[in-house]
Amino acid sequence: MTIPTDGIGMHLYTMRDVLAEDYPGTLKRLAEIGYRTVGVSGRFGHSADKIRTFADEAGLSIVLEHVKYDRMADDWAGALADAQTLGAQWVVVPSIPSELHSVEGFRTAAAAFTAAGKAARDAGLKLLFHNHGRDFDEVDGQVLFDILLDVDADLLGFELDLYWVVNGGKDPVHYFRNHPGRYPALHVKDMAADGSWEDVGAGTLDFAGMFAYAADGGVEQWLVEHDKPADAWRSAERSYRGLSDLRF
Repeated sequence: MTIPTDGIGMHLYTMRDVLAEDYPGTLKRLAEIGYRTVGVSGRFGHSADKIRTFADEAGLSIVLEHVKYDRMADDWAGALADAQTLGAQWVVVPSIPSELHSVEGFRTAAAAFTAAGKAARDAGLKLLFHNHGRDFDEVDGQVLFDILLDVDADLLGFELDLYWVVNGGKDPVHYFRNHPGRYPALHVKDMAADGSWEDVGAGTLDFAGMFAYAADGGVEQWLVEHDKPADAWRSAERSYRGLSDLRF
């Protein structure tokens, strides 16, 4: 099978340099390449309402926005209202502060996610967490990421970053199969032979093997990301082809 056309998106962190110069023009060009959805990461001085207008004019759907961990305590109602304005399905916390990098710290985060997830649900949204490699560290016999899996699935899902799962020494298929339905959105980021980032399809990760279990994971959105593209537009075009040509 192939990825549904409306499931191929771009996480806009990849495009941050060109977004800073021309936000609406960037979205229009992404749509011309073939992308149908985007994940917002950084506003570049624009309001949520303005970004929604840019996306609508480009024919793109905004499926999620990244919101810093601290905002759950400081202005969660505002974050949820912005996500609603954007037309997003999900609000995503992209990382846990380094001072919480412990078993107790992740339990503290799990409690915060539970409360924030209830508020998101009441607002018609779903809270997701985006992982990095160190989230899979084993501390005192416990994989830190796995602590978050104990949060009620109705309150917390995951935007699984495939590169960082592998970087952390784990297999995404394990999580798709053993914790089904928790991963509605993916960051599809490829890994070069030296362990750095690569355009989708040009690296070493076995995406076809992973995506054979995407249905188990509950995947709805495959969002391209490259942390440091040498040329954002070349990367966007190559990664779109890599995803759209993939068979699994």
